[in-house]
Amino acid sequence: MTTSDIIAAPAINGSPKILVLPGFGGSGPRHWQTLWEKADPSFIRVNQHDWHRPVCSDWIVSLEHAVAQAGPDTVLVAHSMACLLVAHWAAVSARTVRGALLVAAADPDGPVFPREATGFSPLPRTRLPFPSIVVASTNDPFGSVAFNSQCAADWGSRFLTVGEAGHINAESGLGSWPQGLELLKTLID
Repeated sequence: MTTSDIIAAPAINGSPKILVLPGFGGSGPRHWQTLWEKADPSFIRVNQHDWHRPVCSDWIVSLEHAVAQAGPDTVLVAHSMACLLVAHWAAVSARTVRGALLVAAADPDGPVFPREATGFSPLPRTRLPFPSIVVASTNDPFGSVAFNSQCAADWGSRFLTVGEAGHINAESGLGSWPQGLELLKTLID
């Protein structure tokens, strides 16, 4: 990683707290979520008990605890399986947040969804009680554009695609993904 891989994150002093929600396996050192955390220590990762054998109900408990501590003036930044987590959490929690950036939602009924993950299907299809943006890639093996577009419609989210960016992760070569930071700023502003 070079210095150019880390760019300034949105200024959030006095602004909403940012909770980072990685997907299956957590986000490694070159993942844009991790780079955002390194660039701005006010980005707080919500750690899960088990990144490699996720149980949705356990992940919901972790998110509920994190939101309770952070408060309602919080923006969630979710990737992959964590997008599903946000939908499940919103369906059962009385808490709310300021908004959510939901990137590369993985299809829990898709052929490459990790078998080790349990409880993520069926996916809640109700409108989220906060503003959200769903971002998809046109060649994501874990969640098609059609799947992500339908999630956005069901959740009442703004939807956009970023072209061929794979799973919008470290392997996509996005570095600190400046376009994602700009989207996050729209939820903060």
